[in-house]
Amino acid sequence: MRNITNSRSQPLFLTDMNNNPTAPIGIFDSGIGGLTVAQAIKKLLPKENIVYFGDTAHLPYGDKSEAAIQAYSIKIADILLKKSCKVIVIACNSASSASYELLKEYVRKDAHIINVIDPMVEYITENFSGKRIGLIGTKRTVQSGIYSRKIQEANSGILLQSLATPLLAPMIEEGFFNNQISHEIIRQYLEDETLKDIDALVLACTHYPLIKKEINQFYQNQVAVLDSAEVVAQALQRHLAYNRLLHAEEALLDHFFVSDYTESFEASTRLFFGEQVTLEKHPLWN
Repeated sequence: MRNITNSRSQPLFLTDMNNNPTAPIGIFDSGIGGLTVAQAIKKLLPKENIVYFGDTAHLPYGDKSEAAIQAYSIKIADILLKKSCKVIVIACNSASSASYELLKEYVRKDAHIINVIDPMVEYITENFSGKRIGLIGTKRTVQSGIYSRKIQEANSGILLQSLATPLLAPMIEEGFFNNQISHEIIRQYLEDETLKDIDALVLACTHYPLIKKEINQFYQNQVAVLDSAEVVAQALQRHLAYNRLLHAEEALLDHFFVSDYTESFEASTRLFFGEQVTLEKHPLWN
């Protein structure tokens, strides 16, 4: 049964965010895309408690200005800090490129910030040196040039070819995947000359793992299709282990917040995490 409430309650966890392993992992995205990261984290770290925030009132972030994304990110960080999160994962490429440095400074010692870009860049440079790599993402992510810049700094000899694919995230949010409409839109993008003769394709949007099967079908499994969910989960695990912050006990219930309720978000959340999921509505500005 659906249970939607307007949350203005006290923090869920009243613990020391800096040192307490029982504090939760905060994760946020503009919508359902970050659920792919949250699911990978929960699979790898089943004892960790998760507080997820989907900013469904402002999705998608990919066509928003940097200033707007930063404003949303700060408000969400405030919410997650009030829930005593020991780590905040920016499960969105657009927000990672626009807000990561700002959030690191903003939260300071209250929580560690992990973005979805740096772990993927590290993975690419370690495993695809000298290769031709394609990348698809939102306009914001591609125009930022952040992947190109970081890959060049690594001196890995990788040739990165990036293509903005602005229709994909809204298409996925509306539930249009694994059907004729999605097949055609995906084909139109992947046949672009920018992505010709690539050895691997980076899915630089956390929504895109939801169409990874279709992308693999297009390439007939001849091109490595890389999404950040698992590599981000592994980066988080390394951070928690190094800082002795791994949760040793059984996890409590995870918590999912949205800035505006949508049926597609509820359906996707239940698909990823099961029938016990309860969404709480928590507007960014009350």
